[in-house]
Amino acid sequence: MAEEKDTINVSKRRKDARPALQPNSAANNPHEPHARGTGIPESEFKMLGGNHTYGTITAKISDIILNPNVSLFWLAGLGFALSLLLVLGVSLTWLVLNGVGVWGNNQPVGWAFGIINFVWWIGIGHAGTLISAILLLLHQGWRTSINRFAEAMTLFAVACAAIYPVAHIGRHQYAYWLFPAPNSMGLWPQFKSPLIWDVFAVTTYATVSLFFWYVGLIPDLATLRDRAKSRFAKVAYGLFSLGWRGSARHWNRYMQVYLLLAGLSTPLVLSVHSTISYDFAYSNVPGWHTTIFPPYFVAGAVYAGFAMVLILAIPLRAICGLQEFITMRHLENCGKVMLATGLIVFYGYLMEIFFSWYSANRYESFMMLSRFKGPYAWSYYILLFCNGLAPQLLWFRKFRTNLTCLFIMSLIVSVGMWFERWVIIPVALTRDFLPSSWGLYKPSIWDLLTFLGTFGLFFTLFLLFCRFLPTISIAEMKELVHHEQHAHGHDGDGVISTGHEPNTGGASGGHTAGGHVAAGAAAEASH
Repeated sequence: MAEEKDTINVSKRRKDARPALQPNSAANNPHEPHARGTGIPESEFKMLGGNHTYGTITAKISDIILNPNVSLFWLAGLGFALSLLLVLGVSLTWLVLNGVGVWGNNQPVGWAFGIINFVWWIGIGHAGTLISAILLLLHQGWRTSINRFAEAMTLFAVACAAIYPVAHIGRHQYAYWLFPAPNSMGLWPQFKSPLIWDVFAVTTYATVSLFFWYVGLIPDLATLRDRAKSRFAKVAYGLFSLGWRGSARHWNRYMQVYLLLAGLSTPLVLSVHSTISYDFAYSNVPGWHTTIFPPYFVAGAVYAGFAMVLILAIPLRAICGLQEFITMRHLENCGKVMLATGLIVFYGYLMEIFFSWYSANRYESFMMLSRFKGPYAWSYYILLFCNGLAPQLLWFRKFRTNLTCLFIMSLIVSVGMWFERWVIIPVALTRDFLPSSWGLYKPSIWDLLTFLGTFGLFFTLFLLFCRFLPTISIAEMKELVHHEQHAHGHDGDGVISTGHEPNTGGASGGHTAGGHVAAGAAAEASH
């Protein structure tokens, strides 16, 4: 115990001897050089701005949650989101009472708005899985500031998507038949049905994403437990932190489980949207029966997902004052990924045009001609502009580092990806093989209100998440501080060997880096 107190005292004296926090900004250093191709100081392109310590990171992120004063922006946003959520409740109630006929579905367009929005929402969630799992396994440090809310975005998008398959079946009271549950009648799901594929894809994706998100939260929940003032908050955060104390054994098991879940999540990025693309590719409908759909759908999902990450990150950093954590480097990298995946998607559009000619199939050729000259040609031109032409501005760093341009571009991409699903699904069904079975499609008011209501569900969940849980991983940000200090030859805030940090959040305050965790685990194993 004496040795432990001496270690903490040394750590505290070193902290007190540090100069006051001076964020790296152009105001503090007017002569700081600007990054090439931009008018922004180079310091804003670091992965972590300012001279942060373990303590300041804990205080900055946790105070957003534990501060009893609620922001007016948050209250206004929550009120608007709840009003849209009420619209969703009314729309679904009307649907259950009156049947799927209240939607605009007809013959030949049996799949319409519901499937469009299902695929769109599922695609948005893919960026969270890619940022969390794949970039973690590739040791990309820039994921640290955006992975937590991107993972939350994944869960909320999947929740919105899951509404549509259940609503679309018509006989909602038998929705449980979609699962292989033992029953007295010996009924079993029809595994040849695309609806069953969607159920298994969504439930697998949601389950693994939920565990991955929750495991990453455990150290931060312990920090909130130790810093909370109210009894209710201490009990609530303590319950979900599962008795976390920050010991070497805890960190060792945490890292093992976290990496295991990252490994399980990685193939989901490819498999989930590939499975959803099979809903269409396995049919013989012109425009659907093509082998390019799986990679085309996956790239489009990541494309739309990173657009949504930017739509959420840019206002979040401004409202919560997180500019030193979510820096221009993170936003520019998201823009680069969006550009890369957008080029893959645009290449897919060009290949569809090529295949329609090279296949010498009259139905495929007519399908493509109908996209350019048919009754819904306007939507195809919107698609090409939003997903193919407009994002080419991201080749230029001046546009990638302009927040207004990035935000507008993300909105354009989100609209374009929705129109991609519109062109693929109902537009392809309006004109198939027999002219006698052709028919136009127009969504009903209940289609539009249900889609609008899902935004209410999404933003209600996201705003509640921002208020009660850390939007940025405290533990991983401390690891980033450790690596930066090690790279510059500093020893940080002292060697914290006990797993506790004085005055900054108790149990999880002592997380410094994976190297410290590994060293502690090795020492424990040797005993």
